[in-house]
Amino acid sequence: MSFTEASDAPIYAGLVEEQGDVPAEVRRVAEETLQEVESVLDFSAVRAPATAR
Repeated sequence: MSFTEASDAPIYAGLVEEQGDVPAEVRRVAEETLQEVESVLDFSAVRAPATAR
């Protein structure tokens, strides 16, 4: 749920105004971390091949 989707929830909107959109920030940092890890580590051996899914 983004801030624009939650604008009908005044408590959430107030928290976002005071603290920032913490879930969105966590999601952004997690995606950046995953990209960084994938660039330095090779996970191909632990991922199932697309044909096995």
